[in-house]
Amino acid sequence: MYSKELLKGTLKTIVLKLLSANGRMYGYEITQKVKVLTHEKIQLTEGALYPTLHKLEADGLVTTTVENINGRKRKYYNITTAGSEEATERSNEFTEFVQTMLLLLNPQLNK
Repeated sequence: MYSKELLKGTLKTIVLKLLSANGRMYGYEITQKVKVLTHEKIQLTEGALYPTLHKLEADGLVTTTVENINGRKRKYYNITTAGSEEATERSNEFTEFVQTMLLLLNPQLNK
């Protein structure tokens, strides 16, 4: 598992990229997809995920729809056009950041 500090800075990017790649998803589905894709190295908690989803919705980056599944309401999150653009920008920025960090952590790569 990674530190909460690392995860906090990347959570919006993770959620936006997942929604961009997978279409509509509900909260538990997002947590499970992250768990599987990262071989359990990242395990999102509800306490971290839902405030992020609510913020993304408030920012117009995702929308929600509610469906009844077996008598229970399930909220699905869908990425908007602005959310897709944000996902691409955040992903590119993060990739560049990782490359920069590698230069700092492995100075011999600069030679």
